[in-house]
Amino acid sequence: MKILVTGGAGFIGSAVVRQAITAGHQVVNLDALTYAACLENVASVADDPGYTFEKVDIRDRVGVARVFATRAPDAVMHLAAESHVDRSIDGPGAFIDTNVTGTFNLLEAARAYWLARGRPAGFRFHHISTDEVYGSLGAAGKFTEDTPYDPRSPYSASKAASDHLVRAWGETYGLPVLVTNCSNNYGPFHFPEKLIPVVILKALAGQPIPVYGDGSNVRDWLFVEDHADALLTVLARGQVGRTYNIGGENEARNIDLVRLICTTLDRLHPQTAPHDRLITFVTDRPGHDQRYAIDPTRIRTELGWRPSVTLEQGIAQTVAWYLKNEAWWRPLLARDGVGNRLGVAS
Repeated sequence: MKILVTGGAGFIGSAVVRQAITAGHQVVNLDALTYAACLENVASVADDPGYTFEKVDIRDRVGVARVFATRAPDAVMHLAAESHVDRSIDGPGAFIDTNVTGTFNLLEAARAYWLARGRPAGFRFHHISTDEVYGSLGAAGKFTEDTPYDPRSPYSASKAASDHLVRAWGETYGLPVLVTNCSNNYGPFHFPEKLIPVVILKALAGQPIPVYGDGSNVRDWLFVEDHADALLTVLARGQVGRTYNIGGENEARNIDLVRLICTTLDRLHPQTAPHDRLITFVTDRPGHDQRYAIDPTRIRTELGWRPSVTLEQGIAQTVAWYLKNEAWWRPLLARDGVGNRLGVAS
């Protein structure tokens, strides 16, 4: 299969690209190479004859249409998005432009291509989204595919809008779509503005480790390689028009996650231990969702998929990767906004 992966130089997209190439698929990696993208993420497969790169912004409707016409994909996996909640608070416009208008452009290009090809039965448009579109949970309960949408940040609202667009193009135009909503990802190649790499790199630098509020917010953590495997499973065997929630089955409070990272660093990098002495509580994020948790029953029962990496295993692998790959993350610290507290504009 030839798969058009949007955002394939990003964190999750690059994991999909690497796994797809390893599995024998052809991949067209479409990425605008904005601040969070990094072609080093796919360097291990860049010389594979099945890999092609297209520097195109999904906001460029003409450019997107050209890629469909010249590369002739069998499927689309749409991961290109602005994704950092704090940045969305400071500058929501970029999130609307990319996540909403960009998704619209991609849907229209895919629909025109699909119709021109005679509506091939095997074509798929797989839209990758987030559990944040469902809003915030209390102490009990989990998100299912039928949970009403209740986005609470500009980022999650823009992703909710793109989810609705994809489903509408499926219902109205018959485009064969799939939607997945995932929990928080982590792992190697995670851009150093997100929580887990921030904790690791602050600890290594001997700097205060910022924890929002009292650290009681709960997330379900999904190892990125597990997520990529789930996405390819849904693409291959998911029912057209269906939504699948993908969870890591690893819930943890933020403060407990930070302490786990510190303990892991104490073991793997004892020179600067103990690292939990650096934990510092800071002003909470505006509109900070209290808890996310995914019920993965549908993907487990219908497709036989479940995560293979526990949080303890994944954190150990992730910390070890950052310790070995300073040449990857060090230059990224100089990129716009990295290392600065964002999302306090409100």
